[in-house]
Amino acid sequence: MKRKITGIVTTFNEEENIRECLGSVTWVDELIVVDSFSTDKTIDIVKEYTDNIYQHEYKYASAQRNWIIPKAKHEWILLLDADERCTPELQQEIETLLNKENEPEHGAYWIYRINYFLGRQIKHCHWSHSRSIRLFKRDDYRYEDVKVHGEIYPQDNIGRLKNKFLHRPYRNLGDYYKKLVRYAPWGAEKALKKGKKGSFLHIIVNPAWEFFRRYFLYLGFLDGKEGFILALLMSYTVRMKYIELWQKQRKAR
Repeated sequence: MKRKITGIVTTFNEEENIRECLGSVTWVDELIVVDSFSTDKTIDIVKEYTDNIYQHEYKYASAQRNWIIPKAKHEWILLLDADERCTPELQQEIETLLNKENEPEHGAYWIYRINYFLGRQIKHCHWSHSRSIRLFKRDDYRYEDVKVHGEIYPQDNIGRLKNKFLHRPYRNLGDYYKKLVRYAPWGAEKALKKGKKGSFLHIIVNPAWEFFRRYFLYLGFLDGKEGFILALLMSYTVRMKYIELWQKQRKAR
């Protein structure tokens, strides 16, 4: 029995990434791209792979995904960001899973990622544990309505695939900074809702701890200079989040 699958890819100004991404999922039964009004050549490239294109204003990742999921034709969905690639091994595992006579044991599946930074595979720095639920049944799951790091819910009946995505989240340091500017306020807003505090001490201590655990405890030093730069940038990300949190708390007084 062959269960059909819809591939969904989210894009915005991804002309450098999108061809490899879409090329890795040409095997799906339906391919949908939801674009946030790209101003580069992204749409022209997408049209080489599918005419099933939607454009929708981007607020944050979870909202964009939840908007497009109901438009899928098929019961099973494989969702990718433009900086991810489905490997042939992962494709084979998914097809084997969905082609079994019996219904798959789980309704959704974690997919781990092989992460690259500045051209190097990062095997430590706590990046080797990177994963997300990206294969799931259309009618049974949605993403949490949060601005940052939203995940599939409900988180029951979740399996895990053995093979992984390839993931290149940052094309260069400028790309990292652009995402930092967007995510730091969202991270601060999420922390504020959880009752976390952003004191001046947090601004000093927490980034230092972030660097220490990423570089030393999680063996980031084994990833060479890229591991050092990554741990430093993630430390800076934490600092910016707590500065944003501190500012939000002052305004709330």
